[in-house]
Amino acid sequence: MVSQHSDAAADTSALALKILVAGGFGVGKTTLVGAVSEIRPLRTEELLSEAGQSVDDTDGVDHKVTTTVAMDFGRITIRSGLSLYLFGTPGQDRFWFLWDELSQGALGAVVLADTRRLEDCFPAVDYFEHRRIPFVVAVNCFPGARGHGAHDVSRALDLDHGTPVVLCDARERDSGKEVLIRLVEYAGRMHTARLLDSVG
Repeated sequence: MVSQHSDAAADTSALALKILVAGGFGVGKTTLVGAVSEIRPLRTEELLSEAGQSVDDTDGVDHKVTTTVAMDFGRITIRSGLSLYLFGTPGQDRFWFLWDELSQGALGAVVLADTRRLEDCFPAVDYFEHRRIPFVVAVNCFPGARGHGAHDVSRALDLDHGTPVVLCDARERDSGKEVLIRLVEYAGRMHTARLLDSVG
């Protein structure tokens, strides 16, 4: 009986947090979710079609042959009792009606950025700023891309003071995990500050 009770207590103390992974078309959202997920990620990718060429800007990602049309989903355990559910959002404007649904109940978001197409992440930054959803900007360091420091990216995106900017490699599990840890820490501080403001 003692063992069953302790198992039940452990189950109720486990925490699962919802995280969004957003950014422009072809920036590496599906790659990041797949790299860090401890389960086989759910993907809703379709081949790019000729019909979509008129609406999907593939400049700089000419090699890309598929696109996410709904979401990617993965899960990662940060530590005992703390798991993250990851929802990768589609990058094109025509799928943005899904964002409001996906963002419901989210602790925060990762906005992936490619310094070769930095303007592509402006809409995601604006979206989360206007809805007061905590986010970090993760600069995906593509091979051959010119290196930019976190401060330069923050200034170029005109981010609110204190919004973290981190450099990462979306293909590497440890790199992606560090981004998620930074987000959880930052979102925790933001939510605590808002709670104290509302009480005070």
